[in-house]
Parts: sequence; C-alpha cells; structure tokens
Amino acid sequence: MWVGIDDTDSPRGGCTTWVLTELLAEARRNGVDLIGEPRLVRLNPNIPWKTRGNAALAARFGVGTGTRRRLGVVDGSPVWSYARGRPLGVGRAAQWIEHAWERVLASSRVGEPNTDPALVAVDRPLPASLYWNAVREVVPVAEVDDVLEAEQAIVRTSGSRRGVVGASAAIAWRGARCSWELIAYRSPERSHLPREVDAESVREAQRRNPDLFLCEDPRTRRILVAPHTPCPILFGLRGTRPEAPMAARRIVRSEPVDRWVLFRTNQGSGDHLRRRPAAELTEFRSAVILGTVVSSPEVLAGGHVRVRMVDPAGVGVTCVAFEPTKTLPHVVGSLIPGDLVRVWGSRSEDPSLHLEGVELVRLELRSGPSRPPRCATCHRSTRSLGHLRGFRCPGCRRRWPPEAASRAVLTPTFEVGVYHPTPSARRHLAPRGPEP
Repeated sequence: MWVGIDDTDSPRGGCTTWVLTELLAEARRNGVDLIGEPRLVRLNPNIPWKTRGNAALAARFGVGTGTRRRLGVVDGSPVWSYARGRPLGVGRAAQWIEHAWERVLASSRVGEPNTDPALVAVDRPLPASLYWNAVREVVPVAEVDDVLEAEQAIVRTSGSRRGVVGASAAIAWRGARCSWELIAYRSPERSHLPREVDAESVREAQRRNPDLFLCEDPRTRRILVAPHTPCPILFGLRGTRPEAPMAARRIVRSEPVDRWVLFRTNQGSGDHLRRRPAAELTEFRSAVILGTVVSSPEVLAGGHVRVRMVDPAGVGVTCVAFEPTKTLPHVVGSLIPGDLVRVWGSRSEDPSLHLEGVELVRLELRSGPSRPPRCATCHRSTRSLGHLRGFRCPGCRRRWPPEAASRAVLTPTFEVGVYHPTPSARRHLAPRGPEP
C-alpha cells in the first residue's frame, strides 16, 4: 500500500519529511514494514501558497519479504526497508491507515495559517500524469479527486483539500530520474539553539565521496547542507548514488543526531522544466525557451540584469538574471542582439522569465571601436577628417572614405556553453547536467 502526505508544515516551523519519519515509527509499532525507499518529491517551485521547498512525501508499506537494508534510525531503532512485500489484509490495512492519519495530525502544524495536512493511501501507484502535472502546472484539486475516486484511494484531509495534490503526486512519481538525500534531524529540545554542523567535516565528506552534490558553494565557502529555517532538520546530504550520503554521514561532525533517514528524491532532475514556446509561458510555469536576443542588456537596481529575446515564432519574452545567482547576470550582461541562446527558468505573477540557467548556442561577432586605416605608402596611421568625412594621411595627404575604418574582432567574454547559478542560488529541482 502506498501512502502519500503533504501540507503538514508552515512558514513558522515543521517539516513534512519529519512527519514521514513519524509514520515510519508508527509503522514499526503496528508491525507494518517499509517496502523500498521513502520518497521526497519536490513539486512546482512557483506555487504561491507553498511553504518552503514544496515537497511531498510517499512510502510503500506492507509485509516485507526478501532482503532488507537499513535506511535510517528513528526513536533509537533501525528503519529497515525490504526489497519486496506482500499486501496487508483488508482489516489490517484499514487499521494502519487510521493510525497513520492520527500520527500525521499529531505531527503537523495544524491550526496555523495555510497548514492543511492531507494523506492519500492506495494499493498501486497512481498515474504518472499526476506527478508531471503537479511538478509543472497549477493543478485543481477537483482534477485529482476524480483520479483518486477512480483508483478507489483512501483520502484524509484537514482544512482545505489542497494537500491531496502533492500527496497524490508523490505516489505517482516513478522515481526513475533520481538522486538521494540523507536527512539528519536534531533533538526537539535543541530547536531554539543555533545548529552546530562542522563546516570542515562537510568539506571532507565531499572530498571523500565525489558523488555528493551541493554540499558547499565554492564561491562563498558557504556550507549548503544545513537549513536556516525553523524546522527540525539538522543537515541533509545529497548524492547521485545512495551509498555516498550513507558514507558521508559518518564523517560529518555535528551536534547529536536525533534520527536520520535516507530518501529517494527527484532533486536535481529538472523535471519542472518543459520546452515551451514563449506564448505558453503563463503564470506559475517553468520553461525552456530557445530565442534570439533583440535588445542590449539592462542593468537594474541591485545588480540584476534584464534582456529581451524572441523565440522562433517571433514571440518576445523578457528574461531577468538575479544578482544572487552570481554567474547568470554576468553571462546575460555579455549578450548582444543577434545572439542565439537557450534559457530556462520560471514565471511568477509578473510576465518575465526568472532565469535558472543559460546556454549560449551561437554568438554574433563582437567588434571593438573603429580604427582609422593605415597608409600603405607612408605606413602611418591616418587621421579622421570628421564625422562621415573619411580619413587623410598626415604624410602624403592621401585620403580614404569613412568605410575604410577597421574594427578589431573581440573574443566573447563567455564561450558557447551552459551556465548555471552559483550552488547556493540553485533550486532543489535545478538540473545537475549540462542542460535541461
């Protein structure tokens, strides 16, 4: 049986991943086994009512069979995951869902604004379209309700029903293009204290485990594994293989770890991005757009840079590279009209595309200031006679027309290729590869 949860936290605190660890503890108390890896699924990052990272969680439960492996420690006991499993009986499954829902409510920030927890339980994975819509679009609750009714899913909600969208999408994610994150949690008694995570030990963990990613921003030397929000997470280690964060956990020095769990995630997948014509870039969508630059870049207050481009259909779009991305304003600021670029990013209420990456596909020739021609007879540099009047040699007095001026061809500041934001400014879903 698959169980998905969402919308349990608030801007003031809480964490849906932590609530999932509570479900793992509840499953152990009920004699229910974890099948496979728990899933941390990031959804559309542009949704205006999200709390922080817009993550939903899912896990599969049953009667474990076959080999097992340890994926965490909760309440001092190992979290065992079985490679395969058998279904729970009907009565046992119903009892488990009720216990799970009680645990979700007890662990959520119920009563705080915009905290409306939801739980979805279903015997088989939901249609993958639920995930793709939720990671790329704004999905009406009624649209998901129709699917859940057809799939005979069990649904529990408190407050609005908006959380069923994320809970369903987490179950619907197929988990193919994935990474892993090991999340360590701090003791609740320390929640009011500054986090203690040794930066040098994080760097050492990354040096010894090259499959880790986004542990540090080398530009700022800022450690990226520890959040700065009011949540129970102590640190998170992300890797392209599950073994990397598991090994790195033993290297990182920190305050006492209360519990930890390894999640399969869609982080770094770029799944929120879709190749679209500029005409389809509507509110709260992300897009990958190929276009030609038609204006000179404009530097805005705060160091942000804006440029205008048109796609192959002739539809224009304004792109903005924000200063915190560090790399992108410099790349966008180097563009000239005629450059062919591929950009990706997201839209909020304003119509501009907020850039998350840039690929320079083809660059126009750059030329420097015009230079007067050199006299072939005297080998001296000629002098200008004034605007549009040409040039004359100061020695032999020979004259040249204005078009005889030459321009030096300049090397572009940035070469053809792909450019990403500095690591500290990347979104959870930002693609790790060269281009989305």
